[in-house]
Amino acid sequence: MDQVSVVGLGRLGLCTAACFAYRGARVVGVDVDPRTIELVNDAMPPFHEPRLPDLLRAARDRLRATADHAEALEASDVTFLVVPTPSAPNGEFSDEHLQDALRHLSRALRASAKSSHLFVITSTVSPGTVESRLIPLIESESGRSLHAGFEICYNPEFIALGSVISDFLNPDLVLIGQSSEGAGARLERLYEAACENAPRIARMSIVSAEITKIALNSYVTTKIGFANTLAAICESIPSADIDAITGALGADRRISPYTLTGGLPYGGPCFPRDNRAFTVFAERHGVDARIAAASDAVNRLRLRDVAQMVHRYLPATDRRVAILGLSYKAGTPVIDESPAILLVRELLRTGDVDVVVYDPLAVPATRAIFDDRIAYATSARACMDGAALCVIMTPAPEFSDADDTYITRTPTTIIDCWRCLDPARLGPRVRYVALGRAGAGG
Repeated sequence: MDQVSVVGLGRLGLCTAACFAYRGARVVGVDVDPRTIELVNDAMPPFHEPRLPDLLRAARDRLRATADHAEALEASDVTFLVVPTPSAPNGEFSDEHLQDALRHLSRALRASAKSSHLFVITSTVSPGTVESRLIPLIESESGRSLHAGFEICYNPEFIALGSVISDFLNPDLVLIGQSSEGAGARLERLYEAACENAPRIARMSIVSAEITKIALNSYVTTKIGFANTLAAICESIPSADIDAITGALGADRRISPYTLTGGLPYGGPCFPRDNRAFTVFAERHGVDARIAAASDAVNRLRLRDVAQMVHRYLPATDRRVAILGLSYKAGTPVIDESPAILLVRELLRTGDVDVVVYDPLAVPATRAIFDDRIAYATSARACMDGAALCVIMTPAPEFSDADDTYITRTPTTIIDCWRCLDPARLGPRVRYVALGRAGAGG
């Protein structure tokens, strides 16, 4: 297996480095944060991600971290760049951090005696970025030419926080945008050695891969929005059940069951921004991507519906609301564009609600936003204690343990956005409201 370097040891980059090392490659990671470098070299994870501690320990003899780009380039055959590409004001992706990292690497390549090097862009970029901006930068800074001193591939990942390791080692798809057949074949061989399954490997032009990345995520947001629209319809029709409907729809191979659930809006660091970037990209080329734009609108409407439910079911004399689940999805501390965070903001905006929150992982990040404007519980049971209304915002496994012993106020309303509780175990003091089922609409 080729020796690998990974620039950017954040939530995706470190997992990428750990997976390659775990599967046998010698890996050098590069980061600008001294604390991250120290922790990685001690085989300690700097953040929470399932399985990461085990992989770091298993691969500690094959993975090391440094702040020196030149050292990493010399010690590797292939460099993956996994640095942030935040949204620019116009909705496209900023490649500022990518350019900075490539500038360091290209200058190191200029001074290197090696004949060639393969750069792999994993960070999400706006279509056209690699060929119009990044390749010219490498050529200028390295003094070399594409195909005569370096090659480049665009290789975005399709992973979800909370399951990054499993998703990386067992992907459905490996997407490779290649500058040459040789570069694509080399990267394909690397993944064949790293993956535990035999994924579909799709090799294509670089710009086709750039379009595929944001198009895939934009399509998924459309699917989520459609399922949520169905859920809203079900809430107004007696005996309608979103789970029965989406279960049948998902059995059709043209649709598939994945992400067709019917619950809360999508959030997180990827889906919202990729969907907006797709809209901007299409408009730049004279195409009205109104389906993608509508997905954003549907997302906002669904959150409005939940906020209205809270106000509708909350008693006028007792305004204590418990929010269970703060991250954008269960199993991660990440709260980027989390529906729960947006709901808390909306409830606080009204000024007449006392909010108490709990999440197994995301309380520290939430506290950094709201400070003492809300209360923080140390368990699901403590969060629900005395609350007139409770909203289940993520299907965290521990929330499904809730039963009548959690209920201390009569009556208590529970709005279960993912239908993860068993209403039969909650007892007669609970008014159980499930999104996607009759009654939730009022």
